[in-house]
Amino acid sequence: MNDQALLRFSRQIMLEPIEIEGQERLLASHALVIGAGGLGSPVALYLAAAGVGRLTLADDDAVELSNLQRQIAHGQADIGRLKAESARDAALALNPDCRISAITERLDGEALARAVEAADLVLDCTDRFTSRYAINAACRAAGRPLVSGAAIRFGGQLAVFDPREPESPCYACLYPPGAPGEDEELRCAENGVVAPLVGLIGSFQALEAVKLLSGAGSAHQGLSTFDGLKGEWRRFRVPRDPDCPVCGQY
Repeated sequence: MNDQALLRFSRQIMLEPIEIEGQERLLASHALVIGAGGLGSPVALYLAAAGVGRLTLADDDAVELSNLQRQIAHGQADIGRLKAESARDAALALNPDCRISAITERLDGEALARAVEAADLVLDCTDRFTSRYAINAACRAAGRPLVSGAAIRFGGQLAVFDPREPESPCYACLYPPGAPGEDEELRCAENGVVAPLVGLIGSFQALEAVKLLSGAGSAHQGLSTFDGLKGEWRRFRVPRDPDCPVCGQY
C-alpha cells in the first residue's frame, strides 16, 4: 500500500481484527455482485469504499424512475442507463483505484459458472428464486462463499453459505427446490419495499463480505431476519440437509 491508500483506509487498518494484513487481503480480493439494484447498490458502494480491490457487477436491467426511491447507486441522470454501468461509475467515484467490471447481460449457465469461478466471494443481490438457486449451485460447484440477502415490504433476511466449511448449509437447504412459495417472486415491483430496508440488508451483506475477505472475526451463522415494523432481529439455526439436491452431492 502507498501513503494514499494507508490514509484512505486508516480507520479500518486501526482495527485489530483487520490491521494492515487484513486490508491487504481486501485489496487483493475479487467480489462478484449479482444484482445492482436495492441491495446491490449499498453492497457495491461499501465494498469499493472499504478497499475490495476488484469488483464485478452483474445486472442486465436499466435504471427506471421508480428505482430511485431505494437504489442509491443511481441518480436522476442515470434513468435509462444499464444498472451495472451506473453502479460501476458510482463506486468508482468513491474509490477510483478499485478495478470494477460491469456485466450487462443476465448471468446464467456457463457464463455464471465462469464469473463465480473467477471471484473469491459472491453476493446474491437478486430478487428471483430461479436466480438464487442458480447462483447457489454455481457457488457450491466452485467452492465460493455466498452472501445472500433479501428485502421485501418491511422485512429482510441475510444468510452466509460457505462451502469451505464442512457443516455449512447452502441456499437449497434453507429453501428446498419445489417447496411451497418457491414460485413466489421476491420482486419489489409487485410487493413494494420501504426504502431504507434494502440499505440495511445490503450493508449487512457488505459487512459479511469484508469480514470473509479480510479474515476479520467469524462469518455469520444461520439465518437472520429483520422485522422493520417492530425493529426486531431474529436468528435461526440452519442445519445442512444431507439429502439436499445441491450440497448433498459434495
